[in-house]
Amino acid sequence: MVDVADNTGAKQAMVIRVLGGSTSRPGKPTRRVAGVGDLVICTVKKALANSDFMKAGNHKARVVKAVIVRAKYPTRRPDGSYVRFDRDAVVLVDDKNEPRGTRIFGAVARELREKGFMKIVSLADEVI
Repeated sequence: MVDVADNTGAKQAMVIRVLGGSTSRPGKPTRRVAGVGDLVICTVKKALANSDFMKAGNHKARVVKAVIVRAKYPTRRPDGSYVRFDRDAVVLVDDKNEPRGTRIFGAVARELREKGFMKIVSLADEVI
């Protein structure tokens, strides 16, 4: 379960698939693990009542694409330091990997700039 850090109306989502995450675990079954800047497929679990996720009596979960902007698991940087956040958070994106919302709440990691999500970095309050 992850928080949604934008103003699309979704509040909480559940990751159901990792797109292109790491799978290397020697001697163990492989499992896709997502870090900051990875694309994931999510289902919206909690949303605002007046958002497009809850309109027209939609009782089924809405499947969306998102990018991870904050992760509890420490992310190692090239200078040897680590960055870690209190909670996992995502920003919902469209098919062109542009954010669906117009505002981003909270801080985002600097690794998003290297992964090519410049629009998310420019909308964020703070880049750590």
